[in-house]
Amino acid sequence: MQFTDRHHSDLTQAGLNLIQQALSIYGRDLRLVQCNRRFQEMFDLPEALVTVGAGFEDTIRHLVARGEYGEVANPEEFVATRVHQARAFEPHYMERPRANGRWISVEGAPMPQGGWVTVYTDITRTKEQEQLLRTRSELLSEEVLKRSEQLAATNRQLASTISALEETQRQLRAIEARTRLTTEMMPAHIAHVDSSGRYTYSNQKLNSVIPGRPSDIVGMSIAEALGPDAFAKVRPHLDAALAGQPSTFEFTDAPSLRRIRASFTPDQSENGVYILSMDVTEETQTRVALQQTRRREIAAQLTSGLAHDFSNLLTIILGMQSKLGRMPGLPDEAAPLISATLSAARRGGTLLGRIADMTASRQHQPVPTRIEPFLQELSTLAGPSLPQGVTLRMSSDVPGAILLDRGMLQDSLLNLILNARDACGARGEITLTARIEAATWLRFEVRDTGPGFTEAALRHGAEPFFTTKGGEGSGLGLAMVYDATKLAGGDLKLSNTPQGARVLLRLPLRPAPEVEEAEPGMVLLVEDNADLRGTVREMLTGLGCRVVEAASVAEAEALIAGLPEITSVLTDIQLEGPETGLDLAARCVVPVALMTSLPADHALYRAGTALGPVLRKPFGAEDLAAALGQSRAMA
Repeated sequence: MQFTDRHHSDLTQAGLNLIQQALSIYGRDLRLVQCNRRFQEMFDLPEALVTVGAGFEDTIRHLVARGEYGEVANPEEFVATRVHQARAFEPHYMERPRANGRWISVEGAPMPQGGWVTVYTDITRTKEQEQLLRTRSELLSEEVLKRSEQLAATNRQLASTISALEETQRQLRAIEARTRLTTEMMPAHIAHVDSSGRYTYSNQKLNSVIPGRPSDIVGMSIAEALGPDAFAKVRPHLDAALAGQPSTFEFTDAPSLRRIRASFTPDQSENGVYILSMDVTEETQTRVALQQTRRREIAAQLTSGLAHDFSNLLTIILGMQSKLGRMPGLPDEAAPLISATLSAARRGGTLLGRIADMTASRQHQPVPTRIEPFLQELSTLAGPSLPQGVTLRMSSDVPGAILLDRGMLQDSLLNLILNARDACGARGEITLTARIEAATWLRFEVRDTGPGFTEAALRHGAEPFFTTKGGEGSGLGLAMVYDATKLAGGDLKLSNTPQGARVLLRLPLRPAPEVEEAEPGMVLLVEDNADLRGTVREMLTGLGCRVVEAASVAEAEALIAGLPEITSVLTDIQLEGPETGLDLAARCVVPVALMTSLPADHALYRAGTALGPVLRKPFGAEDLAAALGQSRAMA
């Protein structure tokens, strides 16, 4: 049979009410956690003082006012002393007379997580027996025998009660241990603060959610645990929760750059707040990427029809202007006008092509990439475009391989370098650095020694068609960098330094899983273009692979059946014959990587991504090695 937490609570309370002694349990915050009916009856307490959350100090003050402790000269000092003793959580045993003439024993024991359990026993009859022994020695024998029998019965009853108490305490500790274990296993920080903002409970996960913070925070103020910056962001929500208003909100922790979602729930019983906080950095990065994808889809819908119509108009203009230029008898001043019109129309066509590239469907395709070789390749690409007086310096301290879209990132950084080149003019220096930031971001920073960004560029530089280059610029360069960065879940920031301009490009840090280096093995290359097959074969042999070749699905399947040494297949999606590389991949028993020149939004391309890694042509040896390794990991 299974019981809910409420059933467990009801059963525990029923068990405690069977105990003849009065029992109370107070937490480390000096508030009532549990008591039995005998506790209320013994001290004639009102309902408010036996309700969970009742204050220990209020209970003592009530008993003083009722005369429980006899004549008290200074009630407030007496209450303060009792509260101070309670906070010490020391084991104690005492016997005292009550104002009604009866005697009680008071035994207290601390609990592992703070607070204490107290048992009150009416020992009036025992005290009467002691008095009887002192004052009526002549009846000692008879009375001792009688009282001994009564005491033996009382002792047996007391032993039974003690056993019940011990079992109850064991169950309470077990329930508490299970609850703490459950909260500590959750990937979130769960805590409680009192009305003064001090932690009374924590599952010790604050450091894992917000790095750099302490884990043992019980007793600390929330301001001290979070630090001034983070506390300033949560304080309005804390104040609202203390006033009874729950809230869920997000904020960015500046030192760790983590995005945190927090929920503050009022605790009406103790005038405190329950806190649940989670690290949603990766979720936020993914959300940004999805939002950018949706914007691209909307932009593509808006521009595709317009681009088609404008392309038609530009084609007509080019044709008519060319015909006009061939007509005899034109005045001399007409020739430069016709030439300028043709140039403007061609530039309009180029601009439409760039708009189509920017809004076309594009998938983010991260592959394991080592930053140092990546930057070396980028330097080789950018070097020939730089004037002799402009130097390019690159540095990186990023270890291991990172998952990123090499093509998108290379295009973005090359764009930034060429913009910096234009800003430097004939002489200057461009610096590109790569490093990991707060174990959350992969940060690329491009600086130059040019004049820096204008105020307008700082505000609008990432917007399409904004340019400071006059007629020479399309205004799409930084916009495309911004688009690619957002598509990856990152961000782009423009700023100036005393030396010139600075562009900060940040991407989510996704370390590539470590994959054991496998033997190259034998690769079956399936490609129906002989020239391309020869080029890819050279790449594969350069990677140490043995290669066998086929031009169709039928040839490939015959080779796979006859050569058990084949460890991988690399196939083009479009092949000669009725079947495609997708049919081969679907039936293949060894890992398959696909290659194609189809656009990412083509139906065959999308179908291929479900069968294995897809290489976009053209590709290099490093991309080929990564795709083969990924295909083996997916198999």
